[in-house]
Amino acid sequence: MPTHPEVVVHPDAPVLAAATAARLLTRLVDLQSHRSPLHVVLTGGTVGIATLREIAASPARDAVDWSGVHLWWGDERFLPDGDRDRNETQVREALLDALGDALPAANVHPFPALDVAVPDGETSAAAYAADLAAHAPEGAATPAFDVLLVGMGPDGHVASLFPGKATLDVQDVTVVAEHDSPKPPPERVSLTYPAIGAAREVWVVAAGAEKAPAVARALAGDAVTTTPAAGARGTERTLWLVDVAAVQEVTPGD
Repeated sequence: MPTHPEVVVHPDAPVLAAATAARLLTRLVDLQSHRSPLHVVLTGGTVGIATLREIAASPARDAVDWSGVHLWWGDERFLPDGDRDRNETQVREALLDALGDALPAANVHPFPALDVAVPDGETSAAAYAADLAAHAPEGAATPAFDVLLVGMGPDGHVASLFPGKATLDVQDVTVVAEHDSPKPPPERVSLTYPAIGAAREVWVVAAGAEKAPAVARALAGDAVTTTPAAGARGTERTLWLVDVAAVQEVTPGD
């Protein structure tokens, strides 16, 4: 069953990024004491990328056995490989380049980029779903992600699941193409709720006053059709990591 959200508030976005980095490193070290491999889903966005830079800069990063960690993405802009707007490109610059050979290339699972062999989002989505299934326990469609990080937009979207879109209702596949994102670029590929909901822990990271209305709606249990973040729940833990500005409209008790 989905878990009830816990909320941890930080003073501002830089502190939020640093604290999330420290929390993730600690969680990975703790988990590696009794389980391997680990599967982590990364997110882009301002705070998401800042978090990865904090991990890269932290001496504690070497306490993690990165050879036992698989990294996935929650969504991607369907653009050519190396495009500056791709989440993969930004994550490589923020963290993966710093990890170097400590993280085997085979443990990094980016969405297939736009090219001749991958002409559309559906092809990319199908290939990513197959990769997920190849690393899933028997009978499952995805790994049971140990930690799944997602950012949230001012409209309440998570990954590339946007309010009012048909992708919110998809239950029969783990990855879907979105051709009309309200936020550019329009072509996206995203995990669906069944994939997100397979995670043991979902961490929603949000900062800024512009996110406050959506944070309040999500924590109050709004419908996913209007606030998709409300549907991002883990099987063991759902954690909202936010700054003060992002919770200024939350009613005590939500």
